Order: sequence, then C-alpha cells, then structure tokens
Amino acid sequence: MPKMKTKRAAAKRFKATGTGKLKRNKAYKSHILTKKTAKTKRNLRKSAITDKTNEKTMKKILPYL
Repeated sequence: MPKMKTKRAAAKRFKATGTGKLKRNKAYKSHILTKKTAKTKRNLRKSAITDKTNEKTMKKILPYL
C-alpha cells in the first residue's frame, strides 16, 4: 500500500499535543480589529483545542501527525 498524503493546508494549521489532541489558532484576528475590544483580541491570541466532532476527520487528513 502506498504512503498516505498529508493535506498540507491542514498541516500548517494544526499541531498535535502530547496527549494526541489537536491544537489550533482562533479565527477573527486578522482584520477589522478596531471594533473589537482589547479583551477580545487578547483572548483570540490563545490557542484552542479542536472540537471532538471534527477530530476524526482531522486525524484522517493528517495521518502522520
């Protein structure tokens, strides 16, 4: 069986934690920042864990993560 290919777009956006969960960055931090509060922008800086509903799909497109 040939090697499985990793979806490069996903590989750039997700990292695996030590326990095997997927870590991602939050959206809405690139533009239109003037109307967002400092608290909102500060919270968007932090990373988040990928939701359980998407985890199975993400593991499929990132086979070697």
